[in-house]
Amino acid sequence: MERGHSGETASNSCLTAALGRIGEKWTVLVVLELASEPKRFSALRRSISGVSQKMLANTLRGLERDGFVTRTVHPTKPPSVEYDLTDLGRDIVGPLKDLAAWISDNLHRIDSARRRFDAEQGDDDMNPDTAPALAGEP
Repeated sequence: MERGHSGETASNSCLTAALGRIGEKWTVLVVLELASEPKRFSALRRSISGVSQKMLANTLRGLERDGFVTRTVHPTKPPSVEYDLTDLGRDIVGPLKDLAAWISDNLHRIDSARRRFDAEQGDDDMNPDTAPALAGEP
């Protein structure tokens, strides 16, 4: 197999790139938001807390490039743009929902592990009193 710059095989490099796209925070939130219906940019931005206009635009562009999202420009004045999942995008919704459910079910375990690790390490940067709790604990 052909090797990339970092010694990865070409297929591993493709897998890494695909996982990088699918695993991005904003990608997951955009795909899950589009799972119910097509949406305009402004509706997506309102429904995804904390995403900047630039980050949402970049995320949608990457999802369109990778075949997960279609972008349709409607000839209105001003033109309106709508985003929708492709068949490929709809195929990933189930696994993402399963992952989100697993995370939700295990937030307390992850949070406990982080707190235990930080306490054992004496890591001031990840002090349990200052680090954000995952499970909604104060």
